[in-house]
Amino acid sequence: MKRIVIFASGSGSNAENLIRFFQNNAHVEVTHILTNNPHAKVLERAKNLNISAFSFNRQAFSKSDDVLNVLKTFQPDLIVLAGFLWKFPEHILAAFPNKVINIHPALLPNYGGKGMYGMHVHQAVVTNKETKTGISIHLVNEHYDQGALIFQTTCPVLPTDTAEDVAKKIHALEMEHFPKVIEKLLIPSLKEKGNKYE
Repeated sequence: MKRIVIFASGSGSNAENLIRFFQNNAHVEVTHILTNNPHAKVLERAKNLNISAFSFNRQAFSKSDDVLNVLKTFQPDLIVLAGFLWKFPEHILAAFPNKVINIHPALLPNYGGKGMYGMHVHQAVVTNKETKTGISIHLVNEHYDQGALIFQTTCPVLPTDTAEDVAKKIHALEMEHFPKVIEKLLIPSLKEKGNKYE
């Protein structure tokens, strides 16, 4: 069984979507949710879905091996950042090479970097009168939003769209594609068989 650990900072809609997608999967399971926000709604979602979850502070995450040691006990095959806002520390990345991925609500390398998350991204897309945007799923490295791309898909941005309109379109793309991309990463044979997710 392949194990996923999710990091999230807020509501956790992507986290819940992933948990539900893999709930009855014979090959993949979400085992834990970790958050840097003790008041994050994702903790409530995890509890409702019977997934172990806990919060941590910056000291435990970046300045010590506390979170790293916990992760080592979980032995995840993939660490998924789903709306996680802190920069991932290099000592954790080094312990899990090519096993940490993130979803970004724009077409990287555009609209990436520190401070570019959520509505900040969508507002920038609208302000710059972009005609399309999308999602990017990528490996995480020591720089914000600069790891190797795994998957991108687009949606149109209409001249009348507000940032809220764009947010809804991006949310729909995330819900549809994020679980399928993760499943393909963890079960490569899906891709080879030309399965429906191809």
